[in-house]
Amino acid sequence: MALVQPLLMHVSITGALFATLLLFLVIYLFSISSSSQDEGKYPPGPKPLPLLGNLHMLNLKKTYMSLWELSKQYGSVYTVHFGPKKVVILAGYKAVKQALVNLSEEFGDRDITPIFNDFNDGFGISFSNGENWREMRRFALANLRDFGMGKKRSEEIITEETQYLKEEFEKFEGK
Repeated sequence: MALVQPLLMHVSITGALFATLLLFLVIYLFSISSSSQDEGKYPPGPKPLPLLGNLHMLNLKKTYMSLWELSKQYGSVYTVHFGPKKVVILAGYKAVKQALVNLSEEFGDRDITPIFNDFNDGFGISFSNGENWREMRRFALANLRDFGMGKKRSEEIITEETQYLKEEFEKFEGK
């Protein structure tokens, strides 16, 4: 503390503002250089601001209109930044069909919220991706078909079970 105190006495408000400005400039230059390294992997799009990304360009009440206007400038497939998160936008029927039908393997994954990923380590039907998810989905669908999913009998079973559940709820008489 004895070493820091004399330094703090000589720091002026102007010096503190200058240091803060310099820090933001360094962060900005660093973000530009790091984003340009993986630009080749993503489609073109508007240049993002540090921390904000392209949020300043969007009408947050009508985001779809803002994204559609950007598609006129950058094409039907382009990249925007929602804060620090990079998002590839597909605008128009042809681009969406190409991605979801013809390139379904590449576009089959979903963005999982980190808390769910931490909770189940990427396992489970609801919050997993990739080959693990495909295998569990195949297994679940095969077993559900064995139990009659999609057949008239399964509808009858569901209706019957719903009736039992309703009767159990009625026992509480609204309490």
